[in-house]
Amino acid sequence: MLAIAQLPPFSYCIAGTALLTGRQPMRGRPCGAPFFAWEEIHLGEVTRVENSGGIQASLSGRYATALFELARDEKAIDAVAASLQTVKTALTDSEEFRRLTTSPLVGRNEATKAVAATAAALALDPITTKFLGVLAHNRRLGQLGAVIRSFGQLAARHRGETTAEVTSAHPLSPDQVEQLRAKLKTQLARDVAVDLTVDPSILGGLIVKIGSRQIDSSIRSKLNTLAIAMKG
Repeated sequence: MLAIAQLPPFSYCIAGTALLTGRQPMRGRPCGAPFFAWEEIHLGEVTRVENSGGIQASLSGRYATALFELARDEKAIDAVAASLQTVKTALTDSEEFRRLTTSPLVGRNEATKAVAATAAALALDPITTKFLGVLAHNRRLGQLGAVIRSFGQLAARHRGETTAEVTSAHPLSPDQVEQLRAKLKTQLARDVAVDLTVDPSILGGLIVKIGSRQIDSSIRSKLNTLAIAMKG
């Protein structure tokens, strides 16, 4: 296990980039038929609402903003984004890791050492490794999923992209993701970053959310609509 003493010193301030740098806080899939129907995704005009001000309104958003600003300053946005995607996959695949981030019974020191070992095992970049240590020390690992989502929005905006939050019942293949991205790009006339989440409870289809707009073509939603119609 990687000893926590081997990690760079943390700055444990709560606000802004002081979280990581010590700077002054900022102010202020069924077989056969297609797994979803493209014709059901019609977005029209979508106003991008993932602005940094809105993100900073939440605690997870402030952590994400601090991480993003450091990654930007260090020219490491892509490296941090890749590490966060690895962490997101770990949260999905590892029940033990999920328990680490959500259990109130895990103490501060234990959590800090555990995330250091996890970061080493996952070969995360140094900035993300330090950031996980900050979250563990501040007992904010429960915010990790939301932080990853907000960072993705900030990184997408930095690249001039719109973020589409996509929920599917089964993991999408790379080819399916590219088809979806191309379809959304045509609809929106701009590049689109796809933030993927797997939720088996939707049974099939997709839920696509962009800004304040949501298109729900999930089987769960269709069954609920059918049930309501049959009651009438």
